Amino acid sequence: MAAAAECDVVMAATEPELLDDEEAKREAESFKEQGNAYYAKKDYNEAYNYYTKAIDMCPKNASYYGNRAATLMMLGKFREALGDAQQSVRLDDSFVRGHLREGKCHLSLGNAMAACRSFQRALELDHKNAQAQQEFKNANAVIEYEKIAETDFEKRDFRKVVFCMDRALEFAPACHRFKILKAECLAMLGRYPEAQSVASDILRMDSTNADALYVRGLCLYYEDCIEKAVQFFVQALRMAPDHEKACVACRNAKALKAKKEDGNKAFKEGNYKLAYELYTEALGIDPNNIKTNAKLYCNRGTVNSKLRKLDGAIEDCTNAVKLDDTYIKAYLRRAQCYMDTEQYEEAVRDYEKVYQTEKTKEHKQLLKNAQLELKKSKRKDYYKILGVDKNASEDEIKKAYRKRALMHHPDRHSGASAEVQKEEEKKFKEVGEAFTILSDPKKKTRYDSGQDLDEEGMNMGDFDANNIFKAFFGGPGGFSFEASGPGNFFFQFG
Repeated sequence: MAAAAECDVVMAATEPELLDDEEAKREAESFKEQGNAYYAKKDYNEAYNYYTKAIDMCPKNASYYGNRAATLMMLGKFREALGDAQQSVRLDDSFVRGHLREGKCHLSLGNAMAACRSFQRALELDHKNAQAQQEFKNANAVIEYEKIAETDFEKRDFRKVVFCMDRALEFAPACHRFKILKAECLAMLGRYPEAQSVASDILRMDSTNADALYVRGLCLYYEDCIEKAVQFFVQALRMAPDHEKACVACRNAKALKAKKEDGNKAFKEGNYKLAYELYTEALGIDPNNIKTNAKLYCNRGTVNSKLRKLDGAIEDCTNAVKLDDTYIKAYLRRAQCYMDTEQYEEAVRDYEKVYQTEKTKEHKQLLKNAQLELKKSKRKDYYKILGVDKNASEDEIKKAYRKRALMHHPDRHSGASAEVQKEEEKKFKEVGEAFTILSDPKKKTRYDSGQDLDEEGMNMGDFDANNIFKAFFGGPGGFSFEASGPGNFFFQFG
């Protein structure tokens, strides 16, 4: 029994000594004053701790909640601060600073309408309050920015939306909605690193934010990283199954990937007609996907070049570089098409662009080749003048000269008008000049390689077309033109 009594004594609970109301208030005030001191030193974490102690001692004091709300605002915890500010005005509806802090929290979080109501209440209590007046104006400015942004988003004026969101975020720095809208527009403008940065900042604070996951996916999608993009879209839909934008983007990404792969497969198999159709269908899926569409245009341009539809190939490559002016492959493809269609100036311009971007030996050689062909194209085309192919044999060149020289000889046109005689004489000289070059292996080689013919004594201004003609047909008096009827001539050898 003695043991049991001792045990009872040991187990007996001692009642805590309760403070009376006045002592609690004094203790709470002491904590508040310490909180104020830390707040003044900008040690907001310690200030928060002491204001919390004050609230624990006197949970019905509005100013303690108001002070803690101010501290949380300085720590950037606006949602928690909002709860304290609302509690402060519930306890004391005449607490002006409480209404101001509630309004400021609403505004920082992007709820400008609620902010306006709080600032209006503060002005009802103190109509001369300068802070309330200014904050009321700020809240209305945010409402206006939201309206403009909504209209401009529908118009696809994404730059203006970004501008409006930047202005709104000056007053609402903790608003995820504004940040997401800005990030989405940055992605639509091709400013992917900036958009990614905004979305990542939100995800660091809230890893389940479906809007931020969608924007991350959108950036990857527009950078042609379609598989990774789909993963983010799927994750966003797990968090928010009704997320319409993520749903549409996921569907487009999958369709685009499938069509592009089918087109590539058809191309590799040599089925160019089917590849063309598949790339065309892919281009119709999402006009906003600039990088992927640039590649699709270039791919279709390659198909057109295989089908020898060079004008179509040039047009497709042009569309590709309009979408992505850094797309080297499209410039190279278009330049080759320009070379094939003898548009050498355009080819040189494209190869210059490529070489400025990537100074490789291969690109340098392509540029040199184009410059050479351009230089050659600006000279007389002796092959064209004689009407022969560039691979024509010596006999073919002689036959062509015989035919053209007789066709344009001045004696044959002695009865024509002065204008016609002058034109035919010019052509006769050109024929002789062409024969002089193409019948001489050394001169022909220099001509074909694009070298200047005036070098090494090959001055083309010194030759005489008549002497060439006489030498070819057997010397002076070796032939003559005679009329056989009106407008008809034949030649005979002496």
